[in-house]
Amino acid sequence: MTRRRWYTLAAILALAAAGMGLWRWRAGARKPGPQIETAQVDRGRIVAKVTATGTLSAIVTVQVGSQVSGSIQALYADFNSQVKKGQLIAKIDPQLFQASVDQARANYVAAQGNLAKSKAQAVDARRQYVRNKSLAEQKFIAQADLDTSEANAAVADAQVNASLGAVEQARAALHQADVNLAYTSIRSPTNGIVISRSVDVGQTVAASLQAPTIFVIAEDLSKMQVDTSVAESDVGRLQPAMGVTFAVDAYPSEVFRGQVRQIRNAPQTVQNVVTYDAVIDVSNPELKLRPGMTANVTFVYAEKEDVLRVPNAGLRFRPPADMLASSSGRQGTAAARPGAGGGGAGKRQGTAARAPGTPDQRTLWVVREGGPAPVHVKTGISDGTFTEVAEGALQPGDKVVTDAQGTSSGPPGGMPASMRRPF
Repeated sequence: MTRRRWYTLAAILALAAAGMGLWRWRAGARKPGPQIETAQVDRGRIVAKVTATGTLSAIVTVQVGSQVSGSIQALYADFNSQVKKGQLIAKIDPQLFQASVDQARANYVAAQGNLAKSKAQAVDARRQYVRNKSLAEQKFIAQADLDTSEANAAVADAQVNASLGAVEQARAALHQADVNLAYTSIRSPTNGIVISRSVDVGQTVAASLQAPTIFVIAEDLSKMQVDTSVAESDVGRLQPAMGVTFAVDAYPSEVFRGQVRQIRNAPQTVQNVVTYDAVIDVSNPELKLRPGMTANVTFVYAEKEDVLRVPNAGLRFRPPADMLASSSGRQGTAAARPGAGGGGAGKRQGTAARAPGTPDQRTLWVVREGGPAPVHVKTGISDGTFTEVAEGALQPGDKVVTDAQGTSSGPPGGMPASMRRPF
């Protein structure tokens, strides 16, 4: 290859490198700025609430069991039966218990007979002693005979006392047999409705260790209660007498109302999750609600109308590095704007919750004339979607940044650039 050709080739390569550099420079100059997503600040209603699930039950539920063992002879109540206090609802076969009563009564009669015999013997022994005492005074019998008759009289008196004790034992045994016989007739301890029956006719119940349950009776289904499991992070927001609303799957379009009666201090720990039982009183005049239904309960602990509110996505936003760099010169101007927003403060639901009366200091990125700028605000109550702005340089209609992606260093995460609108 000649020298001239070498020079020509070198020139061509230099021109290609220069053209590539110019193309890359122009492509970089056309690169768009950061792409962002925004949400609008507005005024509206915020309801701060706690949700929980619970189970409906009667306020008073009585488990009716058996004090004695035996086979069920008859049942006089069934599911949903209305019963009165003292009403016979079941019968256990009484034959063995009647036999025990007859035997105890016979033993009692025998004990009374032995008592009468002991009394007669005591009278005879006392008479013999008196007679011997008179003869001994006249020296007609020996002193030993007198002592023997005196001892016999004392023994007869003691036998009377023993017979009296046997009579009392027999009377107690007869009473116990009568009580056991009475237990074969199972009666309702209260007015109510039978919600459960656990035995059938002919089934044997054993009461040796504990009383077996035969019926479960609800005292009054027109007044019920809901036992809810409230997380320990939310239980501090509840108060007795607080109004609640709830729904059940049986009536999905109907809202039921109740009132918190008490918040029990006994913790319930399941898989390291601590909850507390909040008991809610519920009126059920139409008997729509049934024991065992699952209730989805809502506790409203704060509510405000017409407050300045911001979407929670704006509070969760964290700007990328290029946005921080571009806005470093505008922070003072954005923070100096006059504030607007509703007064008052409360708690926010979820992980962002704070104690009532202590608004939370947060930072929002708001679209201004020169680009997104940070604005410091104090927040109030939250419903999980919107949060109240208690203090801060915000106005209704302002747009807060909820997501951003810079193109200078490539997408740091979030939505693809094709799905975002350029600022």
